[in-house]
Amino acid sequence: MPKYLLDENMPSLYREQLLRYRADLIVCMVGDEDVLPKGTLDPEILCWCEENKFLLVTNNRKSMPVHLADHLAEGRHVPAIFVLRRPVDVGQVIEDLILIAEAANENEYQDCITYLPLA
Repeated sequence: MPKYLLDENMPSLYREQLLRYRADLIVCMVGDEDVLPKGTLDPEILCWCEENKFLLVTNNRKSMPVHLADHLAEGRHVPAIFVLRRPVDVGQVIEDLILIAEAANENEYQDCITYLPLA
């Protein structure tokens, strides 16, 4: 089962809803104890996700592609980055994250940015 890390700008509603529908998911947020402190820079978040095998969920559409390119250029990897589209359909994003948790192959989203909702 994949583990999700929500960046600090994501509303806690996403964690609440994911756990409401799938209590067995591991869903952490930047700022949680034993994770990363608030204010952690995006390159450090990508390294943490790589080292701890977490899939990142963010609304950082502007700079995350640049950070991912830099991360990959260093020979590193990231399990997945999911970026929210505008306008955001919270219910569809939750459904997609649950679907990904249940059906995705282990490395299906590795080293790329996928925009949510999927359809």
